[in-house]
Amino acid sequence: MAFLKYSLIRLALFAPLFVLFTLLQLGALMSVICAALIAFAVSYLFFQKQRDEAAAALQRRFSGKAKPLRSASEVQDANAEDALLDANPDIAISNDAKDHKPRSQG
Repeated sequence: MAFLKYSLIRLALFAPLFVLFTLLQLGALMSVICAALIAFAVSYLFFQKQRDEAAAALQRRFSGKAKPLRSASEVQDANAEDALLDANPDIAISNDAKDHKPRSQG
């Protein structure tokens, strides 16, 4: 959420600057470059707290320690599997690769 918030702040800075520079007839490419540079500078100088929170959120997400994101259907499937296993304690599921015999090649 912090990354989204910081991105929206930067977009809110960029959009009006782009429109302003376009109205000043700088040209599309020059308007994009100028708006991006000014939006970057303003966000860098005045939104350090939000930038640090966004960076921390990204670091947590990609550190390998984050919980995996699951869709509603994946959660529903997992709950159904758990209920099935609870109802049938004699069934064992092994996802360990060591338990599988390799296929013969030839």
